[in-house]
Amino acid sequence: MGTVFSFDVRGGEPAAVRAALEEAAAELRRVDEVFSTYREDSEVSRLARGETTLARCAPEVAEVLELGAQAERASGGWFSTSFRGRLDPTGIVKGWAVERAARHIAAAGASGVSVNGGGDVQMLGAPGAGRPWRVGVSDPLRPGGLAAVVSAAGTDELAVATSGSTERGAHIVDPRTGRSAVTDLLSVTVVAPRLTWADCWATAAFAMGAREGLRWLESLDGVEALLVTAGDEVRWTGGLAARLG
Repeated sequence: MGTVFSFDVRGGEPAAVRAALEEAAAELRRVDEVFSTYREDSEVSRLARGETTLARCAPEVAEVLELGAQAERASGGWFSTSFRGRLDPTGIVKGWAVERAARHIAAAGASGVSVNGGGDVQMLGAPGAGRPWRVGVSDPLRPGGLAAVVSAAGTDELAVATSGSTERGAHIVDPRTGRSAVTDLLSVTVVAPRLTWADCWATAAFAMGAREGLRWLESLDGVEALLVTAGDEVRWTGGLAARLG
Protein backbone atom coordinates (compact mmCIF):
# COMPACT_ATOMS: atom_id res chain seq x y z
CA MET A 1 0.00 0.00 0.00
CA GLY A 2 3.00 2.30 0.40
CA THR A 3 1.44 3.68 3.56
CA VAL A 4 3.06 4.69 6.85
CA PHE A 5 1.23 3.24 9.85
CA SER A 6 1.40 4.34 13.48
CA PHE A 7 -0.08 2.81 16.61
CA ASP A 8 -1.14 4.33 19.95
CA VAL A 9 -2.12 1.60 22.39
CA ARG A 10 -3.19 2.01 26.03
CA GLY A 11 -3.91 -0.45 28.83
CA GLY A 12 -4.05 -4.23 28.84
CA GLU A 13 -1.56 -6.87 29.88
CA PRO A 14 1.76 -5.68 28.39
CA ALA A 15 2.99 -9.00 26.98
CA ALA A 16 -0.33 -9.85 25.33
CA VAL A 17 -0.75 -6.38 23.87
CA ARG A 18 2.85 -6.30 22.62
CA ALA A 19 2.37 -9.65 20.87
CA ALA A 20 -0.87 -8.45 19.29
CA LEU A 21 0.82 -5.25 18.13
CA GLU A 22 3.61 -7.23 16.46
CA GLU A 23 1.04 -9.53 14.83
CA ALA A 24 -0.96 -6.55 13.55
CA ALA A 25 2.15 -4.94 12.06
CA ALA A 26 3.15 -8.20 10.38
CA GLU A 27 -0.35 -8.62 8.98
CA LEU A 28 -0.26 -5.11 7.49
CA ARG A 29 2.94 -6.06 5.68
CA ARG A 30 1.28 -9.23 4.40
CA VAL A 31 -1.74 -7.26 3.21
CA ASP A 32 0.60 -5.13 1.12
CA GLU A 33 2.15 -8.25 -0.40
CA VAL A 34 -1.31 -9.59 -1.31
CA PHE A 35 -3.07 -6.41 -2.46
CA SER A 36 -0.42 -4.04 -3.82
CA THR A 37 -1.11 -3.01 -7.41
CA TYR A 38 2.52 -1.87 -7.68
CA ARG A 39 3.94 -5.35 -7.07
CA GLU A 40 3.87 -7.53 -10.14
CA ASP A 41 3.83 -10.66 -7.98
CA SER A 42 0.97 -9.66 -5.66
CA GLU A 43 -2.14 -11.80 -5.78
CA VAL A 44 -4.27 -8.84 -6.86
CA SER A 45 -1.91 -8.02 -9.73
CA ARG A 46 -1.88 -11.64 -10.86
CA LEU A 47 -5.67 -11.83 -10.54
CA ALA A 48 -6.05 -8.66 -12.62
CA ARG A 49 -3.87 -10.21 -15.37
CA GLY A 50 -5.87 -13.45 -15.32
CA GLU A 51 -2.91 -15.48 -14.08
CA THR A 52 -4.81 -16.83 -11.08
CA THR A 53 -8.38 -17.19 -9.89
CA LEU A 54 -10.19 -15.72 -6.90
CA ALA A 55 -10.53 -19.20 -5.41
CA ARG A 56 -6.73 -19.59 -5.41
CA CYS A 57 -6.11 -16.23 -3.75
CA ALA A 58 -5.92 -15.60 -0.01
CA PRO A 59 -9.46 -15.57 1.44
CA GLU A 60 -9.06 -11.89 2.32
CA VAL A 61 -9.14 -11.02 -1.40
CA ALA A 62 -12.68 -12.32 -1.79
CA GLU A 63 -13.67 -10.59 1.46
CA VAL A 64 -12.35 -7.22 0.31
CA LEU A 65 -13.88 -7.50 -3.16
CA GLU A 66 -17.27 -8.31 -1.63
CA LEU A 67 -16.99 -5.29 0.66
CA GLY A 68 -16.05 -3.21 -2.37
CA ALA A 69 -19.11 -4.47 -4.23
CA GLN A 70 -21.27 -3.44 -1.26
CA ALA A 71 -19.69 0.02 -1.31
CA GLU A 72 -20.32 0.31 -5.06
CA ARG A 73 -24.00 -0.52 -4.59
CA ALA A 74 -24.41 1.82 -1.62
CA SER A 75 -22.79 4.72 -3.49
CA GLY A 76 -24.72 4.21 -6.71
CA GLY A 77 -21.51 3.33 -8.54
CA TRP A 78 -19.44 6.31 -7.34
CA PHE A 79 -17.09 3.93 -5.54
CA SER A 80 -15.37 1.21 -7.56
CA THR A 81 -12.75 -1.51 -7.12
CA SER A 82 -11.48 -1.00 -10.65
CA PHE A 83 -9.24 1.64 -12.17
CA ARG A 84 -9.46 2.28 -15.90
CA GLY A 85 -10.92 -1.16 -16.49
CA ARG A 86 -8.41 -3.01 -14.30
CA LEU A 87 -9.00 -4.59 -10.90
CA ASP A 88 -7.80 -2.17 -8.21
CA PRO A 89 -9.24 -2.42 -4.68
CA THR A 90 -6.86 0.24 -3.35
CA GLY A 91 -9.76 2.50 -2.33
CA ILE A 92 -10.98 0.05 0.30
CA VAL A 93 -7.93 -1.99 1.31
CA LYS A 94 -6.24 0.59 3.53
CA GLY A 95 -9.31 1.38 5.63
CA TRP A 96 -10.17 -2.30 5.95
CA ALA A 97 -6.61 -3.24 6.95
CA VAL A 98 -6.25 -0.45 9.52
CA GLU A 99 -9.61 -1.25 11.09
CA ARG A 100 -8.75 -4.95 11.26
CA ALA A 101 -5.38 -4.19 12.88
CA ALA A 102 -7.02 -2.00 15.52
CA ARG A 103 -9.61 -4.64 16.36
CA HIS A 104 -6.94 -7.33 16.65
CA ILE A 105 -5.03 -5.28 19.23
CA ALA A 106 -8.21 -4.40 21.15
CA ALA A 107 -9.15 -8.10 21.29
CA ALA A 108 -5.87 -8.76 23.11
CA GLY A 109 -7.08 -6.64 26.02
CA ALA A 110 -6.00 -3.07 25.19
CA SER A 111 -8.42 -0.53 26.62
CA GLY A 112 -7.59 2.09 24.03
CA VAL A 113 -6.33 1.68 20.46
CA SER A 114 -5.70 4.23 17.73
CA VAL A 115 -4.20 3.09 14.43
CA ASN A 116 -3.29 5.69 11.83
CA GLY A 117 -2.73 4.65 8.23
CA GLY A 118 -1.59 7.57 6.09
CA GLY A 119 -3.83 10.01 7.97
CA ASP A 120 -6.90 7.77 8.17
CA VAL A 121 -7.55 6.66 11.73
CA GLN A 122 -9.49 3.92 13.52
CA MET A 123 -10.07 4.54 17.23
CA LEU A 124 -11.37 2.01 19.75
CA GLY A 125 -11.92 2.49 23.47
CA ALA A 126 -10.21 5.50 25.02
CA PRO A 127 -6.67 6.60 25.95
CA GLY A 128 -7.67 7.11 29.58
CA ALA A 129 -10.54 7.73 31.99
CA GLY A 130 -12.48 10.76 30.81
CA ARG A 131 -10.04 11.32 27.95
CA PRO A 132 -11.39 10.64 24.44
CA TRP A 133 -9.32 10.09 21.34
CA ARG A 134 -9.04 13.24 19.20
CA VAL A 135 -7.97 13.57 15.57
CA GLY A 136 -6.98 16.75 13.75
CA VAL A 137 -8.30 17.24 10.21
CA SER A 138 -5.79 18.99 7.94
CA ASP A 139 -6.82 22.20 6.21
CA PRO A 140 -6.20 21.62 2.47
CA LEU A 141 -5.77 25.35 1.83
CA ARG A 142 -3.45 26.13 4.74
CA PRO A 143 -0.52 23.70 5.05
CA GLY A 144 0.13 22.84 8.68
CA GLY A 145 -3.27 24.17 9.75
CA LEU A 146 -6.35 22.30 10.94
CA ALA A 147 -9.84 22.54 9.49
CA ALA A 148 -11.33 20.79 12.54
CA VAL A 149 -10.61 18.46 15.45
CA VAL A 150 -12.78 15.35 15.76
CA SER A 151 -13.45 13.85 19.20
CA ALA A 152 -14.46 10.25 19.95
CA ALA A 153 -16.10 11.27 23.25
CA GLY A 154 -19.15 9.18 24.06
CA THR A 155 -18.38 6.28 21.72
CA ASP A 156 -16.20 3.18 21.87
CA GLU A 157 -15.39 3.18 18.17
CA LEU A 158 -14.87 5.96 15.70
CA ALA A 159 -13.00 6.37 12.43
CA VAL A 160 -11.87 9.42 10.47
CA ALA A 161 -10.94 9.22 6.78
CA THR A 162 -10.06 11.98 4.33
CA SER A 163 -9.96 11.91 0.54
CA GLY A 164 -8.66 14.81 -1.48
CA SER A 165 -6.32 16.14 -4.11
CA THR A 166 -4.00 18.32 -2.03
CA GLU A 167 -1.33 15.78 -1.05
CA ARG A 168 -1.56 13.16 -3.80
CA GLY A 169 -2.89 15.20 -6.69
CA ALA A 170 -5.80 14.12 -8.88
CA HIS A 171 -5.72 10.41 -7.96
CA ILE A 172 -9.46 9.86 -7.40
CA VAL A 173 -11.25 8.54 -10.48
CA ASP A 174 -14.79 9.13 -11.66
CA PRO A 175 -15.96 5.52 -12.23
CA ARG A 176 -18.36 6.70 -14.92
CA THR A 177 -15.59 8.05 -17.15
CA GLY A 178 -12.47 6.24 -15.97
CA ARG A 179 -10.74 9.62 -15.74
CA SER A 180 -9.72 11.80 -12.82
CA ALA A 181 -12.79 13.13 -11.03
CA VAL A 182 -13.71 16.68 -12.03
CA THR A 183 -14.94 18.15 -8.77
CA ASP A 184 -15.24 21.43 -6.89
CA LEU A 185 -13.86 19.79 -3.76
CA LEU A 186 -10.39 19.84 -2.27
CA SER A 187 -11.12 17.37 0.51
CA VAL A 188 -13.84 15.26 2.10
CA THR A 189 -13.42 14.01 5.66
CA VAL A 190 -15.85 11.31 6.82
CA VAL A 191 -16.48 10.38 10.45
CA ALA A 192 -18.09 6.97 11.04
CA PRO A 193 -17.73 3.99 13.38
CA ARG A 194 -15.75 1.86 10.92
CA LEU A 195 -12.77 2.95 8.85
CA THR A 196 -13.57 0.39 6.15
CA TRP A 197 -16.66 2.38 5.22
CA ALA A 198 -15.43 5.86 6.16
CA ASP A 199 -12.61 5.49 3.63
CA CYS A 200 -14.99 4.34 0.88
CA TRP A 201 -17.56 7.06 1.57
CA ALA A 202 -14.93 9.81 1.53
CA THR A 203 -13.67 8.62 -1.87
CA ALA A 204 -17.15 8.34 -3.35
CA ALA A 205 -18.31 11.73 -2.03
CA PHE A 206 -15.20 13.46 -3.37
CA ALA A 207 -15.94 12.15 -6.86
CA MET A 208 -19.58 13.28 -6.57
CA GLY A 209 -18.72 16.91 -5.80
CA ALA A 210 -19.83 19.18 -2.98
CA ARG A 211 -23.57 19.39 -3.52
CA GLU A 212 -24.34 15.77 -4.41
CA GLY A 213 -21.67 14.43 -2.05
CA LEU A 214 -23.05 16.30 0.95
CA ARG A 215 -26.61 15.27 0.16
CA TRP A 216 -25.59 11.62 -0.13
CA LEU A 217 -23.50 11.64 3.05
CA GLU A 218 -26.44 13.16 4.95
CA SER A 219 -28.51 10.11 3.95
CA LEU A 220 -26.12 7.59 5.55
CA ASP A 221 -26.83 6.43 9.10
CA GLY A 222 -24.12 7.15 11.67
CA VAL A 223 -22.02 9.15 9.19
CA GLU A 224 -20.88 12.76 9.50
CA ALA A 225 -18.60 14.70 7.19
CA LEU A 226 -16.67 17.90 6.52
CA LEU A 227 -16.20 19.08 2.93
CA VAL A 228 -13.81 21.82 1.79
CA THR A 229 -14.25 23.31 -1.68
CA ALA A 230 -11.68 24.89 -3.96
CA GLY A 231 -13.43 28.19 -3.28
CA ASP A 232 -12.53 27.94 0.42
CA GLU A 233 -16.10 27.09 1.35
CA VAL A 234 -16.60 24.64 4.21
CA ARG A 235 -19.72 22.46 4.29
CA TRP A 236 -20.69 19.83 6.84
CA THR A 237 -23.40 17.35 7.73
CA GLY A 238 -26.00 18.27 10.33
CA GLY A 239 -24.64 16.12 13.14
CA LEU A 240 -20.94 16.90 12.75
CA ALA A 241 -20.89 19.57 15.47
CA ALA A 242 -21.47 16.88 18.10
CA ARG A 243 -18.21 15.24 17.04
CA LEU A 244 -16.01 18.34 17.18
CA GLY A 245 -13.92 19.32 20.18
